[in-house]
Amino acid sequence: MSIRQPLTAERLGEVLAYEPDTGIFRWRIRPSNRVKVGAVAGRSNGNGYTRICIDGVNHYAHRLAWLAVHGKHPAGEVDHRNGNRADNRIANLRVGTHAQNAQNQPLRVTNTSGRHGVSWSKPHGKWAAYIVKAGRKKHLGLFECIDRASEAYMAAKAKLHAFQPVPRDAVHA
Repeated sequence: MSIRQPLTAERLGEVLAYEPDTGIFRWRIRPSNRVKVGAVAGRSNGNGYTRICIDGVNHYAHRLAWLAVHGKHPAGEVDHRNGNRADNRIANLRVGTHAQNAQNQPLRVTNTSGRHGVSWSKPHGKWAAYIVKAGRKKHLGLFECIDRASEAYMAAKAKLHAFQPVPRDAVHA
């Protein structure tokens, strides 16, 4: 049994052409009888990420984009700055740690306030603001007004989450 070697930038360049301005990969070779040279490579994996099979191994397109441009595999997680997992333009990609990548989570479906870091405190009859840093939840205070609680969260996020200082949905709102 042979051990598979990691995909190299050279091999990637032999089989795929990467367009950094669009984030699209195109085949330089015919990987199968059904695919023509120049065809767009990859397909969605169902979670929004594009996967491309090279030499029998599936690869995420955003990680391949990093390899194509920088000549080496990314040292950490590759994050899509705008949150669109299918947008693999190199300008939209950045490398970070898992903790940094967690700074840009969308609102959870269980969120009832509609605001990041804000929930209703029934015992106090006020809005509670909180933020998570290094896996620990930090209480930011209780507020009469949801807007004040949200402001407290946003101020803390700007200070503590330098990788993603504002929630993505706030950027696009």
